[in-house]
Amino acid sequence: MMKAMSTLMNPQRPHLRRQAGAVRGWVIALIVVGVLILILISSYTSGYNRIVALHERVKQQWAQVDVVIQRRADLIPNLVATVRGFAAHETKVIGEITSARAALAGAQNRSQTIAANNQLDGALSRLLVVVENYPNLKSNSNFLALQDELTGTENRIAVERHRYNTDIQAYNTYITQFPNNIIAGMSGFHYDSNYFNASPAERAAPPKVKFGNP
Repeated sequence: MMKAMSTLMNPQRPHLRRQAGAVRGWVIALIVVGVLILILISSYTSGYNRIVALHERVKQQWAQVDVVIQRRADLIPNLVATVRGFAAHETKVIGEITSARAALAGAQNRSQTIAANNQLDGALSRLLVVVENYPNLKSNSNFLALQDELTGTENRIAVERHRYNTDIQAYNTYITQFPNNIIAGMSGFHYDSNYFNASPAERAAPPKVKFGNP
């Protein structure tokens, strides 16, 4: 009886309760949406920062690769001059080495540098065959000094090249995984195919330049 009388005296109270319930529902929904947005932003930021770190690591490791590649290229003029002193008529192999070094010097990006470096690898390998025909060349003091420098540089190239391939593989693996692939696509990061590809023999034993025994 009293409840009925209260309702008659306050006819808007049930309506107000319904409005309050609706407001609470909207507030809860907004809180849930806000939490989800924060989670998405946090996930995106974390993924983006990881991609940036991996990408920078690839760039830094490439810089190390480039240093040792250029170091070897700097030794080529002395190598060519020494070969010419004993085997001037070996114009083909000398021309291949000179051409490979020129291609390396003119490379504008990683892909071109890798191709030129592989070209130089092949030219130096063919030089090994030629050197075997010149005992005086093999025992020359300049050659012995170049042997030490080039062998050390070749070994360093193999080490840095392996590290570079490892870093680029880590980067590519991360950006192709879900949901990292979405973040990478939104942020402008793409799959990087600029690997150093070695022959099966090179994978088993990194190439070394050796012109003779001291």
